[in-house]
Amino acid sequence: MWTKRLIETNRGAFEIFEKGEGEPLAVTHHYSAFNEKGNTFANPFTEYYRVYLINLKGAGNSVKAEHDDEYCMDESIYDLDAIREALGYDKWAFAGHSAGGMLALKYAILRPESLIKIVAGGAAASYEYGSDPNSIYCKYNPNFTRIVEIMDQLNDPTTPVEIRRKLGYEWALMSYYSEDKLKESLKKPNSGKAVGERLDYFRKVEYPQYDIRKELKNVTTPSFIYSGKYDAQCPMKFGVEIAELIPNASLTIFDRSNHNPFSEEESEFLNFVRRTL
Repeated sequence: MWTKRLIETNRGAFEIFEKGEGEPLAVTHHYSAFNEKGNTFANPFTEYYRVYLINLKGAGNSVKAEHDDEYCMDESIYDLDAIREALGYDKWAFAGHSAGGMLALKYAILRPESLIKIVAGGAAASYEYGSDPNSIYCKYNPNFTRIVEIMDQLNDPTTPVEIRRKLGYEWALMSYYSEDKLKESLKKPNSGKAVGERLDYFRKVEYPQYDIRKELKNVTTPSFIYSGKYDAQCPMKFGVEIAELIPNASLTIFDRSNHNPFSEEESEFLNFVRRTL
């Protein structure tokens, strides 16, 4: 289990969970809430880093947002940096997957002086991933209509817990190379419940204008980029694009993974984490 703490910062109090020893590394997702069970993406990093799994504003027991625009990526980066300062670190590493990977890229753009390195995967540098027919978020993908229905139901506070579990499984299955790997992953401690307000803000406000391709060309922070070869959320070519845009970035492709190589190819992903040291 992870150790829970509430950190007071100049931007409010944030709930974090700690585990591991070594170089400090922050992990979060743009619209998920975590608890003491940790997270399957964050867990491998605890073998080599002191990991801080963070609930952003409006997630878990962290400070609530007074205005919806506090959910945007830029404000989230400023919140993360306030947490870093409160913990007493001049710099730390940051790792993010999917929308968390997009946060990692934004962090390297907005606050490079605060970072030792970034690790980002399952991500994209622009809204164009949602227009690719190979992405389940594209209206031309056969799963798109169902994905929207699932998001709307998860965003509805009246949706019963049992229905939420079924919806989450259905969504996750679209993003796994095999159902057996998904079933295996569900046997392990994990957290990362979608926060409706943050997800809704990303979908309706931030995603339509998300494009950081020009800014990535100026990133100097050491960057470790990865992608699953069969990623159905952010297809592999968008991970390749990120690595090509960031000078001197490294790229790792997981050949037997969809969107979740940390669960689908666990030993290979742990080797990847070791190479980020």
